[in-house]
Amino acid sequence: MPGKDDGRKQIIDALNIDRSYELAAILQYMGHHYEGDGIESPAILDIFKKTAMDEMKHAELLGERIVYLGGVPVQKPAGVKRGGEIKAMVKDDLEAENGAIERYKTHIKLCAELGDTTTRLMLEGILSQEEGHADVWETTLGIRRK
Repeated sequence: MPGKDDGRKQIIDALNIDRSYELAAILQYMGHHYEGDGIESPAILDIFKKTAMDEMKHAELLGERIVYLGGVPVQKPAGVKRGGEIKAMVKDDLEAENGAIERYKTHIKLCAELGDTTTRLMLEGILSQEEGHADVWETTLGIRRK
């Protein structure tokens, strides 16, 4: 039967997965902010920068929680997509946000199952922001939810 430490390790591992994707998101958004150009870019470049800052806050929260739980926060990011036209960048960012939403939902369920209310609540807050990011990119691309 798994003990409390097994559950803690599962949560630390899940948070480190989330952190690696947040680190990738920071790099991807900042790259898009620096590299984006074209007639439609001025307004979107600011969104890339602001979103990168949101992702930095997420990575920080995750790192702090990992340390509190007795783990070591990862420093290596997941894969990063670079460059292209603004529309391609936005599509890449929407894809990343949708992946984050699914990961956070899974990890929220894990925390609920293991009885870690504090981590669950933190992840729910991050999830809400990720859904907001996805909404911005869907609006930018003219995507309507069904």
